[in-house]
Amino acid sequence: MIYETIRQLAKELGNLDRCLDKGAAHAEALKFDTTVLLNSRLAPDQYPLVRQVQAACDAAKFGAARLAGRQPPVHPDTETTLPELKARIAAVQDYLGSFSAADFAGGAERTVGINWMPGKGILGVAYLNELAVPNFYFHLTTAYSILRHNGVPVGKVDFIGNLPLFDI
Repeated sequence: MIYETIRQLAKELGNLDRCLDKGAAHAEALKFDTTVLLNSRLAPDQYPLVRQVQAACDAAKFGAARLAGRQPPVHPDTETTLPELKARIAAVQDYLGSFSAADFAGGAERTVGINWMPGKGILGVAYLNELAVPNFYFHLTTAYSILRHNGVPVGKVDFIGNLPLFDI
C-alpha cells in the first residue's frame, strides 16, 4: 500500500507540473510575468504558489523517506521561477521513482518522529494516512486553486490526470 501511494504522489506531482505549464502559457498569452502567479495566494496569511509547490514536493519526499527509513534529499526553498519549480518537481519525482515496494517493508509499523513535536512519534500507517497524504493534497489543491483563481484554464482533468483505464 505504501509503495502504491508514493507512486500516486509522483503522478500527482506530474499533474502539478503540467498545471504550471498551463500557468506559464496563460501568463504569456495575457502578457504578464509569471512571478505574478508565483507570488499569488488565496489569503493574506497563506503561502504563495511558489511555497505551495515546494511544500507539496516536501510532503511527498518526506513521506517516502520516513516510511522507508531513509534521509530525504535536501531542497533549500530557493526557487523563484517556474523553471526552477519544475526542476524541483522533476527531482522529487526522480527520488520517488528510486523506491521499490521492498523499500517500504515494515514501513507501516515503523515509528516516525514528528519534527515539530519533539519527543512525539506516530506509526507509519497513521503517518501516511493521517499526515503525509493529507498534507500533500492540501498543498497540491491549494497550488491548483491559486492557478485557477488567477484565471489559468485548469480543471478536474488536469488535477486528476490520466487514469489506467481498460476495456471491459
